[in-house]
Amino acid sequence: MSVQEKQKRLPQHAILDPEGIKRYAEATRRGVYAHAPSEIFWQERYHFLKDYGYLLRQRYEPKWKPSWIGTGLHPEYCEDSVMLTHHQVIDARRQKDNELVAIKRIRRDSQEQQIIQFLATLTDETNHTVPVCAVLPDPFDHQISLMVMPFLRPCYNPEFTTIGDAVEFIDQMVEGLVFLHSHRIAHRDIAFANIMMDAKPLYPNGYHPARLHCSEDLLQESTPLPRAGRSIRYYYVDFGLSIKFPEGTPPYAVGDVGRDAEVPELSPDIPYDAFKVDIFALGNLFRKKFEQRFNSMEFLLRLIEPMTRRQPETRPTAEQVLVEWQSTRAELNESLFRWRLGPKSEPAIERMFNDTVAVAREGIFRLRKLVGT
Repeated sequence: MSVQEKQKRLPQHAILDPEGIKRYAEATRRGVYAHAPSEIFWQERYHFLKDYGYLLRQRYEPKWKPSWIGTGLHPEYCEDSVMLTHHQVIDARRQKDNELVAIKRIRRDSQEQQIIQFLATLTDETNHTVPVCAVLPDPFDHQISLMVMPFLRPCYNPEFTTIGDAVEFIDQMVEGLVFLHSHRIAHRDIAFANIMMDAKPLYPNGYHPARLHCSEDLLQESTPLPRAGRSIRYYYVDFGLSIKFPEGTPPYAVGDVGRDAEVPELSPDIPYDAFKVDIFALGNLFRKKFEQRFNSMEFLLRLIEPMTRRQPETRPTAEQVLVEWQSTRAELNESLFRWRLGPKSEPAIERMFNDTVAVAREGIFRLRKLVGT
């Protein structure tokens, strides 16, 4: 897209006046938009990754010069001004199919790499662990690998909007935990931040990998489609604290680690059952992110209460959680799945209005189903 074409699509405040041009030229000269040290790591590997078929954004080309210089455009509306948000991970395009991927730097001798590569070899519909496309040797540091994965989006962005959205998420997370534990793997850091999703069905026109709320060219907002009726797959990610226990050995670990500080038995020196920590963390996630936040989620208490008992030995196994969840789910009325997730903090008047709209939508749904349209 030429500068002239871009200017036609931009809001007026994105085109700088003479004073603004001078101010941002000075900011650029001072290095406000220069590469951060973590970005230089990736810029040095630009050609290596390109040779393997992965193209980094324009910003990481070795001879990059800011595209806004001399154009009168505000840097924030130029794609190559966008810096990395996570220093260990960068986005790239796979050249053979133009698919967006994520590339993570990881220690070659780490438990994390061994576990992720092991899981990637297991073909199973219940495997909800991040897939691996390739593992490349780092060209400069033999202790590092570059792990290529599909580009995933935080599971909570955009937010869940219906009870059915939450139910589908819980389906996959319980199923995925059974899979992990059946292969003797404890995640040890289950949290919303460590669950991602393949959001392509929600964003058919794509979005910017570092500014998720924007289109790829930053010229407009990226608006998601509803989750309902679309196949969204969720994944556990970040196995940096995970352990794979050999068959026949007890799943005991030590360490006051993980994002969930409410797990009662965590200790730096007293061994605990790592599988039961996962059970607590997942139950606590369901409690904090769904049951405590939204109305009409009381059915989750049957699941949450046993999962979050303070005594680890009284908590169910992942398999028992799955059985209980399947029983609970089977008792739910299908119409409940289409009901909106109404925040408990919502003012009464606002709740009444939104519930009325939801009832109207349900009526339209039933009418369409009745007449077969």
